[in-house]
Amino acid sequence: MSSTVTPLRPKRKCPECRRDSTREHFPFCSERCKAVDLNRWLGGHYVIPGPSLSSDDEDSDR
Repeated sequence: MSSTVTPLRPKRKCPECRRDSTREHFPFCSERCKAVDLNRWLGGHYVIPGPSLSSDDEDSDR
């Protein structure tokens, strides 16, 4: 029987600062980096590009 324990998740770098992530804040390294990422989501910085909608398109859906 092996005495080594396999980690539940592989070690990854924090997407904000590139330091090693921690288990309690995964995939981030700290509460600060987690909050920075959440602020970007709430601010609309993470957007998937798509076709632009004109005001005529919005009125025709109703």
